[in-house]
Amino acid sequence: MTLALQLYSMRDCSDQIALLGHLPAMGITKIEGYGGVYGDPTAYRAAMEANGISMPSGHMGLDDIEADFDATMHIVKTLGIGRVFAPYLEENDRPTTAAGYTDLARQLNTAATRYADHGISFGWHNHDFEFMALADGSTPLDILMEKAPDITWEADLAWIVRGGRDPLEFIQRYGGRLSAIHVKDIAENGTNLDEDGWCDLGAGTMDWAALLQACRNQSSDLIYALEHDKPSDPIGYATRSAAAFKTLWENTHD
Repeated sequence: MTLALQLYSMRDCSDQIALLGHLPAMGITKIEGYGGVYGDPTAYRAAMEANGISMPSGHMGLDDIEADFDATMHIVKTLGIGRVFAPYLEENDRPTTAAGYTDLARQLNTAATRYADHGISFGWHNHDFEFMALADGSTPLDILMEKAPDITWEADLAWIVRGGRDPLEFIQRYGGRLSAIHVKDIAENGTNLDEDGWCDLGAGTMDWAALLQACRNQSSDLIYALEHDKPSDPIGYATRSAAAFKTLWENTHD
């Protein structure tokens, strides 16, 4: 099991290099990168190594991949990333038809093939829109998984819930494609509005004991990346959530 922290959660920390020095005391020695920490990958790698931190996975925008693949590979290789995930599509860029998602799938599969040539896996990280039925009744994630057979999946299970679907259904359906899990929690309805309704792991409505067991049943080689999209107290959030994850994990079994 690999426990990591998605650094997007910590984007409001004023000194991203200094932040690395605080993570080991929280029990976090793995991180998941995103665009905000890729500005000087050589310096960032040195800071990671000075603090005993590694970056097994990272987010990379599809636009960046297509605009300059070699630049993304430089970042990936410098930081030691082994698993790359395209994280998001802005609302204006999202397909609205099955044909549109089929075209997106082709783009993703092309990227997966290019990364595979360098020994790097590539996949998709979902939000909620991939689970909202299209006009023909199809589900975007199903199209992406079918039409892009070479991509993996980083499953953001809380966003599946926000998309109105059951995450256990999709863990079962695409267990063989899972590469990483985003671990976060949804606050009780009407609470934590200043945090967009998210909360610390274990303090919300998600049945993470059952979800972790389902994931563990599918694969022993997953990255579990803690994430909160808008924490009011990033350090406190990460500290509490890392501890909660370890307790949850101890109560699951292979």
